[in-house]
Amino acid sequence: MDNDVPAGGELPPLTGELVRLRPMEASDVESLWRWNQDPEVVRWLDHEPPQSLASAERRFAERPRNSFESTLLMIERRSDRRLIGVTALRDASPIDGRAELDIYLGEKDCWSQGYGSDALRALCRWGFDRLRLHSIALWVVVENAAAVRAYEKVGFQRDGRHRECFRGAGRWHDMYLMSLLEGELR
Repeated sequence: MDNDVPAGGELPPLTGELVRLRPMEASDVESLWRWNQDPEVVRWLDHEPPQSLASAERRFAERPRNSFESTLLMIERRSDRRLIGVTALRDASPIDGRAELDIYLGEKDCWSQGYGSDALRALCRWGFDRLRLHSIALWVVVENAAAVRAYEKVGFQRDGRHRECFRGAGRWHDMYLMSLLEGELR
């Protein structure tokens, strides 16, 4: 029997079928640092100039605790507890009932296997159920077709297109604004 599943079979809020979301630990910094050094992983992400592992460790030590307004969670595979990615809800507003979502899988051998979609479902379910959000939004580069498909698979809809607002690979790219309303999660 899986220890994550309580009696009665209902999954805890931060557990999906394939992944478990958990707070970041100091031991995770090296994986995040490694992922952020890989141009293929960070291709469609806003990222900072290269930094040392020691600098990344200092930033972790100074990072604020998770809160309603900003929650950073690590994505682990349930099958073996392997750390594969990171996700966050940020800029959450209890007054507006909205937050923005960020996600990426750093382990490329885990791409296109359903882990990202499962993590999205778990995080959005938690945001709607526990944080009482009404809307979760995200921005995605139009050419990032795999991410767009994953977002649409869980119910996100395209709300608009912001022209030439992301610079990557030496040129400007359009981005979609996508959102998911409470009750639309698939």
